[in-house]
Amino acid sequence: MRTTKNALNLTLLSGTALLAFAAAPAMAQTAGAEEAAEAIDDDNIITVTARRREERLLDVPLSVTAIGGEDLAKTGTLELTEVAQEVPNLTLEVSRGTNTTLTAFIRGVGQQDPVAGFEAGVGLYVDDVYINRPQAAVLDIYDVERVEVLRGPQGTLYGRNTIGGAIKYVTRRLPDDLELKVRGTYGSYDQADLVVSGSAPLSDTLRFGASAARLSRGGFGDNLNLQGVENYNKDVWAGRATLEFDNGPVFARLSGDYVKDKSEARQGHRLIPGLFSGAPVLDNVYDTRAGLNVVDQEVEAYGGALNIAVEVSDMITLKSITGYREDKSTTPIDFDSLPAADLDVPAIYNNDQFSQELQLLYESDNLNGVVGAYYLDANAFTAFDVALFTTGSLISLPGLNAQTLGDVNTKTWSIFGDFTYDINDQLSVSVGGRYTSDKRTSRVLRTTFIGGFSDLFGPSTAVPIAVTSDFNGSRTFKEFTPRASISYKPDENHNIYFSYSRGFKGGGFDPRGQTTAAPDLDGDGDIDFDDQFAFLSFDPEMVDSYELGWKASLLDNRLNLSFAAFKGDYTDIQIPGSVGIDTNNDGVNDSFVGITSNAGDADVNGFEFEGNALVGKDFAGVGSRFNVNWALGYVDAKYKTFIDAFGVDVADQRVFQNTPDITANMGFDLGLPVASGLVDFIGSASLRSDASQFETPNPFLDQDGFVLLNASIVYTDDSDRFSIGIHGKNLTDKRYIVAGYAFAAGGTNGQPLTSTLGLEGSLTGFYGDPRRFYVTGEVRF
Repeated sequence: MRTTKNALNLTLLSGTALLAFAAAPAMAQTAGAEEAAEAIDDDNIITVTARRREERLLDVPLSVTAIGGEDLAKTGTLELTEVAQEVPNLTLEVSRGTNTTLTAFIRGVGQQDPVAGFEAGVGLYVDDVYINRPQAAVLDIYDVERVEVLRGPQGTLYGRNTIGGAIKYVTRRLPDDLELKVRGTYGSYDQADLVVSGSAPLSDTLRFGASAARLSRGGFGDNLNLQGVENYNKDVWAGRATLEFDNGPVFARLSGDYVKDKSEARQGHRLIPGLFSGAPVLDNVYDTRAGLNVVDQEVEAYGGALNIAVEVSDMITLKSITGYREDKSTTPIDFDSLPAADLDVPAIYNNDQFSQELQLLYESDNLNGVVGAYYLDANAFTAFDVALFTTGSLISLPGLNAQTLGDVNTKTWSIFGDFTYDINDQLSVSVGGRYTSDKRTSRVLRTTFIGGFSDLFGPSTAVPIAVTSDFNGSRTFKEFTPRASISYKPDENHNIYFSYSRGFKGGGFDPRGQTTAAPDLDGDGDIDFDDQFAFLSFDPEMVDSYELGWKASLLDNRLNLSFAAFKGDYTDIQIPGSVGIDTNNDGVNDSFVGITSNAGDADVNGFEFEGNALVGKDFAGVGSRFNVNWALGYVDAKYKTFIDAFGVDVADQRVFQNTPDITANMGFDLGLPVASGLVDFIGSASLRSDASQFETPNPFLDQDGFVLLNASIVYTDDSDRFSIGIHGKNLTDKRYIVAGYAFAAGGTNGQPLTSTLGLEGSLTGFYGDPRRFYVTGEVRF
């Protein structure tokens, strides 16, 4: 960790000093500073639903971080990706070339590629409905009750099996009384947000609520090639509506949401000069010279859910969770970020899903659990051009273009169960299991055009000259994944547990694969469908996860700690990627092929340490308090084997992507009574050590360790009728890469840089937000 060693030492020393002072951290662990203070007076009952029932966070034998909605608002959190600054061993980033596609990793497990055909390694749930695709998944934070992050394989409790973990985005339940809230934000880069929320009782048992949001911001940079086009701007309209029925034994919630994002395309920053044109590297990392404009950036997403719970008796509750979602997006991805179409990819994504989950929850004095069934029918369609116009001109194929269409249908069903039996007041055991059947059906069609962009992005005069893939195949993956844990509570303030769980992520087909490039894999002397099937498909990946944890509430509930050490045996790891190929052996890569393999086995081991503490209360007058918090995560992720395309084990040359060894966060919240209210002085420092964007290290793209500093000052009136806050993010104005493209080789150890696709060499980076200041205000009626 070249640049973070001193910062890490300072962080650890500070943490040690705070512990000695009887204080210890993690705003994330308890859902917040003010709520932590209130919890002191309420037996520290901080509840989560990680096991499909409400229970104290301390009692849950899982690695769970819960962040309350009030804290998210108080710290000025605007997007889901910001949650990763508070949670150990979690990576949440906006994917390369997009504004709203999510890249998520937990403990080294995730999925970077948003193309149809790949399952997520980390599951995202909105009000218990699993979101199948990463498009439109960078959720804006408004009217949220809490965000829960579960680390490690999930499947015996949650609808969809996920191998790395799960993120639960829980919106607020409607209040009993008439309510209206208006929240506004204004700040740097002409940021201007407005969120209006209201709810009203329609009868004694029926309530209705709705929210509308307008979120806008100017760009951090500009497109220097396209007149009047900003880069990294925001232009979003969003809304939610909810109808709740509650008559005691029956609760039903019908909800719907809509998002329209018309932000400009987020284009990357070239990290090297143009290898063909000599175009220099720009000074501002948020500026671009991208020229692709045959399609606008636009995302539209909407969905609905119906949740019904019926209390059949004091011990049995039946639940039904029905969900439907759909999203459509177009995006111009200019890989080379230059005016010419050297490597330009206009893309279309259309996704829809229907899911149904049924649960039976049982709760008695010493036995609690859930059995359930889950069904998902999802379709993911991806279509894009790969424009290699400069390459085509070089080889007498003007306007050379490779069109790819991938249409992937997923039908999955499962049955699952998980029960906890309390042997006595101190000892309990949990066992669970899940049987999953995943059927993946893929249609892949690739066509080579000359003369420009294809008919997908008309009007077009391009002419098709060859079909390089015409494939339709199906595979079914079946797996049983168990879970077990034992929990020992010497008293109500301590919980020591050990757990084992197996995670499973189904295989599929790479829609970018080129069947004409398939080798004779079965050795029958003919490249037939069996060879194409084997070339495009990949197998499931598995992880066996072991965890030893301790949770404690000490010093009369003033100090709350959580520690977990984990070991993961990760096998048949799916490694997606695209490489340039020379189709006519003239020395120029004139096309590309997607290759996804089960290349690796790895050990993923580490630990997490979280906590929060109330250092002082009523020390400067009634209502004053001082909270401190921390989160520290460490991951040692190493490949044991990694078989490359030539059959060679290159494990010693490969690393885990999007997985820094160390993640840390330290913060404080000092609340002081002022006039007729309370002023919160909030500060935090978040550290991430060195990280790589891909399995092959790249000196241009890989991000050195860095620290982000944030601060807020928030005044809340005693009547809780209004609040106003001033927020500063990334106070040191750090530039850090969150995603990138790499189609260039060399550049180190005296080797010349060469392009692997296109002529310019595409080494482009996408960056996290710069320093920003903004004011938030909220009025409640």
